[in-house]
Amino acid sequence: MSAGGAFGGNRGAKPVPPEKGVFPLDHMQLCDLEKKDYIKCLKSSGHKSENCRNFSKRYLECRMEKNLMAKQDMSELGFGQKTSDE
Repeated sequence: MSAGGAFGGNRGAKPVPPEKGVFPLDHMQLCDLEKKDYIKCLKSSGHKSENCRNFSKRYLECRMEKNLMAKQDMSELGFGQKTSDE
């Protein structure tokens, strides 16, 4: 057997934040309120996601704050900088 154990895992290794596109489940429901707000908005808007962008942004920000996804600039996720006209 390898030093990693029967299943090849590296026991004791420190976990690293996931890569973009990999979303671990929120088992502890750390962002449950943000998720529920986003789903509620989708249902009330006839599933038009463009109407719920602010909820989507808050949900992603929560996931980054709680280390449920890799931290990155919101502009990389499709959220541009706000202008004074918005």
